[in-house]
Amino acid sequence: MILLRPMQEDEYSAYLEYFIPDYAKEIESNYGLSDCESLARAQREIEADLPVGVNTPGQVLLCLITRLGDKDQHVGYLWYKPDADMRTVFIYDFHIFGSYQGQGLGKQALSALEQDLREKDVEQIRLRVAGDNGCARHVYESTGFRVTGVNMSKVITDGR
Repeated sequence: MILLRPMQEDEYSAYLEYFIPDYAKEIESNYGLSDCESLARAQREIEADLPVGVNTPGQVLLCLITRLGDKDQHVGYLWYKPDADMRTVFIYDFHIFGSYQGQGLGKQALSALEQDLREKDVEQIRLRVAGDNGCARHVYESTGFRVTGVNMSKVITDGR
């Protein structure tokens, strides 16, 4: 069983330590930017999206917790933005730590999220998956998500 617990301020720096390099790799892989450019872009985007960290209005940052034996164990993160008017949420980040992957915890976390959102009268969960992230796509599709479009990009500058 997975518990969705609000992220605490003192946990935010650890989240950034994971998120920024991970997101920078995605940017580099999908947009062809250099390591340095990708890292700078990831940093700029997180600062714009979460200007006051866990206290940013309209954003929800969660720690994913499971019980292992007699101890609660932090196994991942989930970040989403609710849209009350549309009765939707958009997942910005969902991550199960590597040592816990392959144990069904991702599916459990999505199920717990669905249950929580149903109780809040949310009708739809939306997200974007990087084109080269087959593992994430598999988890989402196996839990009922379906492809609703394909993001495409073309660089039209030559670096000038």
